[in-house]
Amino acid sequence: MTGAATLAAAMLLDAALGEPRWLWTRLPHPAVLLGSAIGWADRHANAGDRRRARGTAVVAALVLGAALAGWAVSLLPGAPLVEALLAAILLAQRSLCDHVAAVARDLRLSLPEGRRAVARIVGRDTAAMDGPGITRAAIESAAENLSDGVIAPAFWFLVAGLPGLLVYKAVNTADSMIGYRTERHAAFGCAAARLDDVLNWVPARLTALLIRSLNGRRGTWAAIRRDAGLHRSPNAGWPEAAMAAALGVALAGPRSYDGALREFPFVNPNGDRRPGPDAIDNAVTVLWRTWAGTLAVVLLLAILFAVA
Repeated sequence: MTGAATLAAAMLLDAALGEPRWLWTRLPHPAVLLGSAIGWADRHANAGDRRRARGTAVVAALVLGAALAGWAVSLLPGAPLVEALLAAILLAQRSLCDHVAAVARDLRLSLPEGRRAVARIVGRDTAAMDGPGITRAAIESAAENLSDGVIAPAFWFLVAGLPGLLVYKAVNTADSMIGYRTERHAAFGCAAARLDDVLNWVPARLTALLIRSLNGRRGTWAAIRRDAGLHRSPNAGWPEAAMAAALGVALAGPRSYDGALREFPFVNPNGDRRPGPDAIDNAVTVLWRTWAGTLAVVLLLAILFAVA
């Protein structure tokens, strides 16, 4: 089985099964194990005058360990099957769609229910959010996590097999935990944040291209590139700008973190600034359509590799 065929099998398994609760209530999820290791390093190594060097060493150890683990799996009997199962576990299409769709469902029930649902997938303050704010937050999370949780892992699996996927997940998890410009993590998490930016540079732009190409080609590439530059992240703005154009909504804008209002500019500012649950449903449709297009490309690569 080629790498592309293994990836196609993993994508189908993830779409069909997602993250079965019965399994992960009995076994630790690999992402949880990664998080535990990073949390331990944060507690024990993030101190003293050489925090940047210590943080760099932690990331180097994570990368080396992830690469060796992926290589070790390739030596097992029936390695392609094991790789497909592990890749399916580390892809997040089904769980992403389920969590985003839940925000629309709960928002239709009541504003407090919508706030509780969106709080599960975003890190900003949600207690005072209105309906459009909840909607924008859910759609932004959908776009960013399509890149981080689906396209980027698939890309690195195609490029470097299971070691590539595991390295990407290790770095991305480290960035999500310690890659913040806070007093505690600005130095210690610097290497994780910078390496995550590097590993996501191509996938973020590829995600934007896929969204635009597979969802009606709404929004010019020049406009998407312009709006992507408004984001504080060098990568997250690309899928968000493409999603905003595909849905005809304005994303980003003012939001609150830790009780402080942050005046971010709107992405796709001429779009609908007061979207509702229907826009979230449409975003989930974009997620699945983009996934299907990606799967088609992967299957085509598998066929080409098989006949080559």
